Amino acid sequence: SSNVGINRWRFLLQCLEDLDASLRKLNSRLFVIRGQPTDVFPRLFKEWKITRLSYEYDSEPFGKDRDAAIKKLATEAGVEVFVRISHTLYDLDKIIELNGGQSPLTYKRFQTLISKMDPVEIPAETITAEVMGKCATPVSDDHDDKFGVPSLEELGFETDGLSSAVWPGGETEALTRLERHLERKAWVANFERPRMNANSLLASPTGLSPYLRFGCLSCRLFYFKLTDLYRKVKKNSLPPLSLYGQLLWREFFYTAATNNPHFDKMEFNPICVQIPWDRNPEALAKWAEGRTGFPWIDAIMTQLRQEGWIHHLARHAVACFLTRGDLWISWEEGMKVFEELLLDADWSVNAGSWMWLSCSSFFQQFFHCYCPVGFGRRTDPNGDYIRRYLPILRGFPAKFIYDPWNAPESVQKVAKCIIGVHYPKPMVNHAEASRINIERMKQIYQQLSCYRGLGLLATVPPNTTNNGDGNRAGPSSGDNTQETNQITVHPSPANSHSEFSPFPVSCDQQSINIVQPQPGHTGVGMVGQARKQSQRGRGASTLKPHNEHRASVVLTKIQRHDSN
Repeated sequence: SSNVGINRWRFLLQCLEDLDASLRKLNSRLFVIRGQPTDVFPRLFKEWKITRLSYEYDSEPFGKDRDAAIKKLATEAGVEVFVRISHTLYDLDKIIELNGGQSPLTYKRFQTLISKMDPVEIPAETITAEVMGKCATPVSDDHDDKFGVPSLEELGFETDGLSSAVWPGGETEALTRLERHLERKAWVANFERPRMNANSLLASPTGLSPYLRFGCLSCRLFYFKLTDLYRKVKKNSLPPLSLYGQLLWREFFYTAATNNPHFDKMEFNPICVQIPWDRNPEALAKWAEGRTGFPWIDAIMTQLRQEGWIHHLARHAVACFLTRGDLWISWEEGMKVFEELLLDADWSVNAGSWMWLSCSSFFQQFFHCYCPVGFGRRTDPNGDYIRRYLPILRGFPAKFIYDPWNAPESVQKVAKCIIGVHYPKPMVNHAEASRINIERMKQIYQQLSCYRGLGLLATVPPNTTNNGDGNRAGPSSGDNTQETNQITVHPSPANSHSEFSPFPVSCDQQSINIVQPQPGHTGVGMVGQARKQSQRGRGASTLKPHNEHRASVVLTKIQRHDSN
């Protein structure tokens, strides 16, 4: 896609290279086909004498439209089609059927439904040379030229100065990380969530989220590995649903989005509250490029752009800042930036999480707001994270590292960083902006009759977001003023571990769902890439491949040679 960043493309290409290496060990190869599937498949059906086509079911509207077009072409060509569910734990259509034909829109309801479902299907055995038997793939001498994995340069990217990948792509790396993850038996034995600290903000060698997103790691394999370990530690006791944490949150958002082609936008989205966000391209660019003047926010966005991953609470902080916290910019814009930069960006989970954090759907506690100073200071009091990603601020003492604009001029000179010259001043007064935005949200929700009927406005606490004297551009350095603006985090189920969370949400499982129906609208069918490992991209981007018209199709061609 045209708005997928270089780190995501590199991860995908590394995944394909690793898959090709694995297939070589089975006397096979990976075939990467250039072109649109609807153009390429009819020719290949004839050229390769294809009789059967199998692919993984894609639950997202984009994928369903694409696959329907391919299935139609295959049927017309006399090719038998096999579709299997493997990217999710459950058959999402059956969950919806069990819920009366509607997607469940609260996590509690979703848990109730899956508790009535058949057990999760055991993952398939690993393919070995013995399993392949006499199957072989004819490979031509010019295979790499015709069907090899493309390079970043072929996709139009400049690679000069590109740093090494913090997250190497591929199934081999994914399985290694899974074993490291499962070695932490104390976590499962004690059933404790890992405590948040400065090291939590950095990429972990046991992180799994990009590998789950791209299918390098089977969600079912992960599910059963967790189950087996839990039973071993807990003497064969039945694992609770909460053990599977973000695997189920991922499934929840997939289910919510599967029949809603407008899930990633406000317009015509029946579950999204229509909030009149501001359009401010300049402010959006400062946020996306890490130039807000708030070191905590800027360090997070810098890490995201450099490495392609940030901790889930860091995602919460920057999402709140962009939307209802400070800038009052639509969640759609933030979602596009994450879609470009996040290795683990997943259409359903990304859109659902942005609606959640902006209080546009699923979650309505708009009176809680992340402080762009206090939250970071509580997590990493010494400011090592800030110094790592914003070296310009390295010379500031811990007292001022999160609010350097409050540092005396003498301290700024010693740090060799004058605020407003070498590093920007805060772009907003957080105390004032958050106060105004909470009032805006309150007025919006007062207008929703379903919200008024629940009488929840009476529970809104007095606004305590005054972080300073009102004259400063941002929060003061005093602990008391920061604490009043700290969000109260409602934890996800126990062991919702950040390392494999695409974009986890801190929530109250009893949260209400607000639905504002929109006029009916028919989604536009799209035909694009033909694998789950392909990318989705919408909106503007700073990184665009030159040959945007191309789409890659990943195929493995196998022919059986019988000895007789």
